[in-house]
Amino acid sequence: MRLELICRNRVGILKEVSSIFVEHNIDLVGIEVHQPGHVFINTPNVDFTELQKIMPQLRLIDAVDDVKTVPFMPSEREKNEFETLLRSFPDPFISISAKGQIRMLNNLSSSMMGNSGSNLIGEQVNSILKGFNFNKWLDGNEVLAQTIRLKLQNEDFVADLMPIHVSEFENDNVLAGAIIILKSERRLGQQISALKQIDDNNFSGIQATSGSMRKVIREAKRMALLDSSILISGETGTGKELLAHACHEASERATNPFMTLSCAALPDDVAETELFGLGHQDKSSSKKGLFESANGGTIFLDEVGEMSPKLQTKLLRVIQDGSFRRVDDEQEIKVNVRIIGSTNKDLLQMVSQGLFREDLYYRLNVLGLNIPSLRERRSDIIPLAEYFIAKSGLKIGKTNVSMSDDCREFIEYYPWPGNVRQLESVLIRAVSLMEGNVITTEYIDLPAYTREHGYLEQDFEGTLDLAVKKYEADLLRKLYPAYPSTRQLAKKLGLSHTAIANKLREYDINKKTVKI
Repeated sequence: MRLELICRNRVGILKEVSSIFVEHNIDLVGIEVHQPGHVFINTPNVDFTELQKIMPQLRLIDAVDDVKTVPFMPSEREKNEFETLLRSFPDPFISISAKGQIRMLNNLSSSMMGNSGSNLIGEQVNSILKGFNFNKWLDGNEVLAQTIRLKLQNEDFVADLMPIHVSEFENDNVLAGAIIILKSERRLGQQISALKQIDDNNFSGIQATSGSMRKVIREAKRMALLDSSILISGETGTGKELLAHACHEASERATNPFMTLSCAALPDDVAETELFGLGHQDKSSSKKGLFESANGGTIFLDEVGEMSPKLQTKLLRVIQDGSFRRVDDEQEIKVNVRIIGSTNKDLLQMVSQGLFREDLYYRLNVLGLNIPSLRERRSDIIPLAEYFIAKSGLKIGKTNVSMSDDCREFIEYYPWPGNVRQLESVLIRAVSLMEGNVITTEYIDLPAYTREHGYLEQDFEGTLDLAVKKYEADLLRKLYPAYPSTRQLAKKLGLSHTAIANKLREYDINKKTVKI
């Protein structure tokens, strides 16, 4: 049996406790003082009925507050914890004395050495592990932890050496030995691979039912593990920033900042200051730019095709050597930043037209992703719509919201020029205005649109003849300033001089009504 005495500190209390056990001829296998005020007693050959006779006597000792039985001693628990840890430890593990002799090792170490653990106890570790002088290390003035390469059974290992110090007094450390943990190159490779595994949750917010979008996500997951620049192309509203952020979260830079700059939203000088910061003789007036703030992380440059030639040049230098200068400052600043750019333009065509630097294009487009438009992945439309409806309904307390069959068909076959962003906005409005729990087409506020002609006029009234005349008048008003001679205008449009003169008169188009 084991007993725990809860008591207050007092000189001689353990002597009085021991004397009671001696009085009853009970052997004490062990006494442990564990934390202030807790004394544990081990009497393995005594049953509970006998202990019941002496427990009242123990409670009568001055400073003893309580006595109770416990299932184990603290040292027994610690011993079993340590043995469990050794058995389950995934790498070979050896404990050595301050003289370099093996004191303990786990089963994995024993099996690798082709021997049982008991046969190796007391052996010099230098006779088993080759390529490092353990005795010289242990005899040094200051024994510090380190990582080394060595051989075991002619196989290469990386070994972590950790000294064991015992301190009796403050700042008085005595070397008691060391722990050696061995890792094979194969094992290290497995650990690195495990660390680099993509967390699929990072991409869970991106709807990918269609084959084309699943392909984009597969490629993005692979690219996230690399550290090169990524250029994401796609129409406005396809979710380029969402994909960029997912790539950042899945990368080794995830714990560092993700900064965003829209190149289309700011004037050139403002964008330059935002990116590179502002220098000043008075340091308190200086301003950090995004590159400094994102050091170690990722910068997302939205719509890089809108960047001015000057900004393109400065960005190219940062990508090439990781250095830049703040605006109005001569000091070089070095940063480590990954750049993810996006564009809804054809950058290659801009390069051929001299509107975008070719060298910058290839620096940005080391890894390329193209997000298809919503009309090119129609199987994603309904799942996205249902997600936006549920999300919007939750915010305003509407649950179980659904779409009518006509509404679902209309949404699926609308061309969505604004893509996912437009779809979300339209459905937020529909959920907010709807009555009941079913969204019908009357709540879907969308202008008529075709890819060939763009948005069409919904409120058109009149006849085809009136529409043709209106178009004709608008066309003549646009062309007349460039062809002030009716003969020239007639030749341009393939009509007779008389026909053009009559139409100009009919629509009251002349030098007075049209600014030439």
